[in-house]
Amino acid sequence: MRLSRIHTTQPLIPNQMITLEPTASSHLIRVLRLRPGAELVLFNGDGYNYRAQLEIATKKGATIQVLTRSELEPEADLEIHLYISISKGERMDFAIQKSVEMGVSEITPLFSQRGVVNLKGERLEKRQKHWQQVMIAACEQSGRCRLPTMHNAIVIEQLFETPPAGIKLTLNHRADICLPDLDPQGNSFNILIGPEGGLSEAEILAAQNSSFCGVRLGPRVLRTETAPLAAIAAIQTLWGDYR
Repeated sequence: MRLSRIHTTQPLIPNQMITLEPTASSHLIRVLRLRPGAELVLFNGDGYNYRAQLEIATKKGATIQVLTRSELEPEADLEIHLYISISKGERMDFAIQKSVEMGVSEITPLFSQRGVVNLKGERLEKRQKHWQQVMIAACEQSGRCRLPTMHNAIVIEQLFETPPAGIKLTLNHRADICLPDLDPQGNSFNILIGPEGGLSEAEILAAQNSSFCGVRLGPRVLRTETAPLAAIAAIQTLWGDYR
């Protein structure tokens, strides 16, 4: 039987008793319905799994006995930074969730010219927290011990003003280059994904001027939530930990 995995922000030390945060406690007791004596796995992003046991379950929270620590999770073969234009609700959640499951290292949401989502102030802050929780849940499900980095959303022009180091790719079904045509130098990939309506001509030109290489993934036009997953899977297969 697979043990439930729960994320906590607290330091974890074997033979230590901790009280989980309210959200984690509620999930453990009310959703998973675990009872005292049940075993589980905790992780806090430091690269380890911690086998643990639920000792006390009350309305005030869950008290956990940390038992043992696993071996350190190996570093990923590739560092993949996903720059993704913000899409509507479930599409964005789906792209974040699945890209985390597939091994992405960093995610930066983008406001682009043809994007249809307008977030500011408190609404943007709430959405950022929501995306962080989607990412954590994906780590819990997929067994990842290291949390990817969820960056604050930026306007796409900021990306072009200070382009990242490493291999820079943007998906374009009209591009002449396919992924297998590349001979990447290094293990750091940056993938730029446009919104539902695609990147504007000005954004495509700015991306080219910022050394983003346009590549195509076959002859079909992919949805904004499908494109990053296809790209990550192909990159992991060609050069990453799917080999």
